[in-house]
Amino acid sequence: MATFHLQIVTPDRMVYDGDAEKIIVRTVGGDVCILARHIDYAAPLGIGEARVTDAEGNTRIAACSGGMLGVSDGEARVMATTFEWAEDIDLDRAQKAQQAAKARLENLERDDREYAIVEAKLKRAIARIGVKD
Repeated sequence: MATFHLQIVTPDRMVYDGDAEKIIVRTVGGDVCILARHIDYAAPLGIGEARVTDAEGNTRIAACSGGMLGVSDGEARVMATTFEWAEDIDLDRAQKAQQAAKARLENLERDDREYAIVEAKLKRAIARIGVKD
């Protein structure tokens, strides 16, 4: 299968820099699959699962949240707020974060500014747990 150059970066580090057959990520509008020769494209990232298939056909799964996906001149770049490979996720920590966020949401009003922040934390925890399972 044809490949393209893919970079995945977070504010902390370079997560991936190499050739890939495809990447599937969650944008705010839904899941998107990028393959070789994709047209130039940009989209804001949502919170969910990401799948990267490298040039050898190996697929890795990650939890991804926030940021941007861009495709330009046949190369793709994911600039994510967080991007965690499944094998790096601490399931116990993610489950505790999920429980804490659920408990916190019960005490907040939907129109409270903090509600959206806690809701995003809950979604990130759920994505991490889903990727790890």
